[in-house]
Amino acid sequence: MRCGETLLLEGLVPSIGTVGDALDNALAETTIGLYKTECIRDGSPFRRGPLDRLADLEEATSAWVHWYNTGRLMHRLGRVPPTEAEADHYATTDPANPAGHTN
Repeated sequence: MRCGETLLLEGLVPSIGTVGDALDNALAETTIGLYKTECIRDGSPFRRGPLDRLADLEEATSAWVHWYNTGRLMHRLGRVPPTEAEADHYATTDPANPAGHTN
């Protein structure tokens, strides 16, 4: 429910299903598209040759997921990797008020 509310607040709309019940699919479809384009395609830097075995696909997928979660440059984070943005966040966050709420 919270995921759907957050997506609505960001102006995203459902990609399939009836209005209001498939907001998470838009995010999933975008991520799958990125995965196909960046990881699976011929010439991808995450591949070490043909994907002949399940292990080949698993290895490429693992490398891509690691990069996606730690190394990609994210526009919304100021063109820095997620791990760098997270480290900066915690370096400047008051441990007594981690959410940054004011009363």
